[in-house]
Amino acid sequence: MSGRIRDTDVAYVRDHSAIDDVVGEYVQLKSAGGGQKKGLCPFHDEKSPSFHVTPSKGFYHCFGCQAGGDVIAFVMKMDHLSFTETVEKLAEKLGYQLTYDTSSGTSAPTGRRSRIVAANLAAANFYREQLNIPEAELGRKFLSERGFDKSAIEFFGVGYAPNEWDALTKVLRGEGFSIEELNSAGLIKEGQRGPIDRFRNRLVWPIRDISGDVVGFGARKLASDAEDNGPKYLNTPETPVYKKSQLLYGLDIAKKEIAKSRQVVIVEGYTDVMAAHLSGITTAVATCGTAFGDDHIRILRRLLMDDETFRGEVIFTFDGDAAGQKAAMRAFDDDQKFVTQTYVAVEPNGLDPCELRQKGGDVAVRDLIARRVPLFEFAIRTELKKFDLNLPEGRVSALNATAPLIGKIRDASLRPEYVRSLAGWLGMDVEVVNAAVKKSATKKNTTQEVQPNQSWRPDPNEPKLALEREVLKVRLQFPALNYQWREIESNAFSHPAYDRLRTFIDTQKDLSAIEISAVDSDELKSFIMELSVEPVRTTGEISDRYISSITARLNEVALSRSVAEIKSKLQRLNPVENEKEYGEVFAELVDMESRRRALRELAFGEGLT
Repeated sequence: MSGRIRDTDVAYVRDHSAIDDVVGEYVQLKSAGGGQKKGLCPFHDEKSPSFHVTPSKGFYHCFGCQAGGDVIAFVMKMDHLSFTETVEKLAEKLGYQLTYDTSSGTSAPTGRRSRIVAANLAAANFYREQLNIPEAELGRKFLSERGFDKSAIEFFGVGYAPNEWDALTKVLRGEGFSIEELNSAGLIKEGQRGPIDRFRNRLVWPIRDISGDVVGFGARKLASDAEDNGPKYLNTPETPVYKKSQLLYGLDIAKKEIAKSRQVVIVEGYTDVMAAHLSGITTAVATCGTAFGDDHIRILRRLLMDDETFRGEVIFTFDGDAAGQKAAMRAFDDDQKFVTQTYVAVEPNGLDPCELRQKGGDVAVRDLIARRVPLFEFAIRTELKKFDLNLPEGRVSALNATAPLIGKIRDASLRPEYVRSLAGWLGMDVEVVNAAVKKSATKKNTTQEVQPNQSWRPDPNEPKLALEREVLKVRLQFPALNYQWREIESNAFSHPAYDRLRTFIDTQKDLSAIEISAVDSDELKSFIMELSVEPVRTTGEISDRYISSITARLNEVALSRSVAEIKSKLQRLNPVENEKEYGEVFAELVDMESRRRALRELAFGEGLT
C-alpha cells in the first residue's frame, strides 16, 4: 500500500495491541508483582528472567541487555520488520483497516518481508488446492496410508506441488508478485530457460514461524529415484524470513500447550508431528531440515519458562537405529543448556511416531511418551551396549566409557543416584564406580585452563545455584539487614564453595558486619570479595522484605530436598512391619510439607524475582 499510515491509525494500533498478549506469542510470561510480568529475554541468552513487561503502560524492558520500548518496537526488533510492516501486521491481527495519507506526495515502499510472507501464503493456498487434482493421487495415497484423513490434511495445510516447470510461477505472477519477490521467498530458482518452480511433484508442508506466518516449505518427493534424482526431502533455502536453525515445525500450534504443560516433545519429521498431535501429544515439534541446536534451545526455554524456579520436560524421540542413538548422544550434550529435565522416548522396534500410530493407534503414541526415560539413563545404557559385560575386560571398558557421562550431569545431586544405577548395571561395587566417576572429573578439570585457585568455585551463571548465590551476596553486601540468617536450613547451600562460605559467616559473632581480616584463606577471601561487589539480581529495593523473600525461597528449596529424601525413605519402609517408624517418618513428612507451604507463600507473597 502506498502512502504514509496516518498517525491516528498508528496510535490506535499501538493502544489496542495488548503488549503482554503480543509478547506472549514469543515468550512465556509470569506475574512479577506490581502489575508487571516477566520472562526470559528473547533478545539475549539468559538463565534467569530479566525481561519485564508492564501492560498498563504498554512497555517492555530487559534489565539484562537494556532493550526496551512499546509493542511496535518489540515486533520490529523481534521479526526484523520496518515500522510500516509492523503496524500493518498488528493491524491485521486486530482486524483494523488502516488508512494511508497520500496527500504529502510521498509513498512508503511496501515492506520486503511482508511481500515474501504474502507470496508464501499464496503458494500454500495454491499447493493445498493442487492436492485435489488427479495427478496428486500418489500424494493422497501416501498420506492416507499413514493414517491421515481429509480433516487432518486440511488442519496441517499439506499440499501438492504439480509436476510442471512453472505452474506456481505463472499463478503467483498473475497475482501481482514479481520474479524478484518469488526468488527472495525461495519459491523459484533459475532454470536453463528462465525461472522455474523450486518444488515439483512433491508433497508440501507449509512451515510457519511462532506467530503463524508461512515463512517456507518442506517437501517430500513422490517419484522414484530413476524419475527424480533430487533429495528425498527438500526445504526452502535460507531467506530473509526462513532461518532453519530458528524454526520448529508445529511450534505455532504447540506453543500454548508447551507453555501450559511445561513440556515439549521433539520428533524428527513432519508426519511425526502430525501423528503426535492427532494422538493427543499436542506439544510435539520438529526441526526443519537441520539438527536440533542452540537457537532451538533458546526458543523453547523462553516458552517453558526454563529457569531455576520453574522446571518442565523436554522429551526427545529418536529412531532406534544407529543414527537415532547418535542424535541422542548429541542431545546429551545439549541437556546442559537446559534447566529443565530431559528425557528420551524410543520405540523398541525402531518405529517413529507416525509408524507407531499406524500400527498401534493413538494410544500407542501416548504410551511411547509416557514410557520416556531420563536422557542420562538412555545415554549410559547406549554406551553399555557397545561392550560385552559378561567379561571382566568388557565391564572395565564399559565403566571407563560411562563414568565421564555421569561426571557431565549438570545436577550434582543426581550423580550419586546414577553411580548406584551404573554399579547395578555393571555388577560392580558402588565405591568402584564412584571412584571412576571422580577420576574422570579430575582428569577433565586438569585438561581445562582455569585461573589459579579458582577451580573450586561454582559457575556464577549456573541457574540451579543462582538463589544460593543471591542470598550470600545480600548477606555480604547488606549484613545489617540479615537478622534472619540464623533461620536458614542446614542443607540450604548445595555447592561446597557456598557451604564453605556459609560456615565462615556462621563463625562471625556480629551479624551486622563481616570481618574480612578473619579469613585465613586467600581463595576464600577472594571469593568473598567477588560476591561483595557482584550486583544483586533484583530490580527493586534491597530491603528487609526482599531479603526475607529470597531467604524463604532458599529454605523452601532446601526443604524440598529433605521432603524428597523423606518420601524415598517412606517408600522403602513397610508400614505393616515398621508401623511405629513409618508413623514417625510420615509425621515428619507432614510437618515438612506444612513448613514448605508456609515458606512458599512468604517467598512469592513478598514478590520474589
